Amino acid sequence: METFAERMRRATTEAGDAGLAGLLVTPGPDLAYLTGYRPPAETERLTMLVLRAGGEPVLFVPLLERHDAESAPGAAAVSLVDWADGADPYAGVAKLLDPHGGYAISDSAWALHVLALQEAAPRSRYVPMTRALPMLRAVKGPEELERLAAAGAAADAAFERIVSVRFAGRREREVGADLAGLLREHGHSRVDFTVVGSGPNGADPHHEMGDRTIAEGDMVVLDFGGMQDGYASDTTRTVHVGEPDELEREVFEIVRRAQRAAFEAVRPGVACQDVDRVARTIIADAGYGEFFIHRTGHGIGLSTHEPPYIVEGETQPLVPGMCFSIEPGIYLPGRFGVRIEDIVTVTADGGRALNNTSRDLQIVH
Repeated sequence: METFAERMRRATTEAGDAGLAGLLVTPGPDLAYLTGYRPPAETERLTMLVLRAGGEPVLFVPLLERHDAESAPGAAAVSLVDWADGADPYAGVAKLLDPHGGYAISDSAWALHVLALQEAAPRSRYVPMTRALPMLRAVKGPEELERLAAAGAAADAAFERIVSVRFAGRREREVGADLAGLLREHGHSRVDFTVVGSGPNGADPHHEMGDRTIAEGDMVVLDFGGMQDGYASDTTRTVHVGEPDELEREVFEIVRRAQRAAFEAVRPGVACQDVDRVARTIIADAGYGEFFIHRTGHGIGLSTHEPPYIVEGETQPLVPGMCFSIEPGIYLPGRFGVRIEDIVTVTADGGRALNNTSRDLQIVH
């Protein structure tokens, strides 16, 4: 309980430092982080944690979900207010707000709720949580790091198994189903994505998987992840069916060098954008800059994508405990793609990879 109470105190302080009167937190990663509460189902009924300076935390919940909320790990640190169908929960929330104050609100808050709050407190204003408090969940504690490491190890174990299955002559979605099954076998409670991009499909970073039959001579991008014990995994390896040609080996080696150099650039105090610049410079100097079409990385934790973002313009310095992906890639339209991705955490003097399978080009059959 004290862990969640401390998180709520820190969040309220950070909101004040940002010039805000408080936070309004709806179901999703922020609510789970601050209270440990995950509502039993997505619903149009309002569930909202209200945090504000000088006041105790208040969690508004539908009456029929009160029992679930009372069972949350951080429930003892909040004042629980339930509301019954037919009542107006927005009026209750509005009574707690500074009528002229600004509030950070969860990115995933329904428009239904935001608009109703604006009607109930028309002079208040709202800003997205990740814009106002981008680093709220960015620095992980020891238990969070353990869970992320376990999720990463499970994803590694799935990859070590998948390279032994047959690729040639099978559809992408069949290999993707194998991957999903292996993630669950190694402890994932949920599989969120399985990218299996073979041949020209690998040039689409978010291809996921389709009905294309994988053939001898294909480069295949495998990007997969999900949730284990509440925390996310996300890793990418690129394999080749049979022996690659000279161009494929060249492109793969460029991406491998870029990914390694970016990892070696990780240390406290370095700006996020500088890690991106290291990877991007290597790829651009090799003549493939225009084919690296996304950021180098994203934060990870209770959700797969969260701050910090490893991208040009992000000047936030790295801090021990931050976790994010390093995943440069080269995508040649109509031909193939290559991406290598590890989840990395910042340590006191550098970085630690939470994915540890081979980053060399593996040959599959």
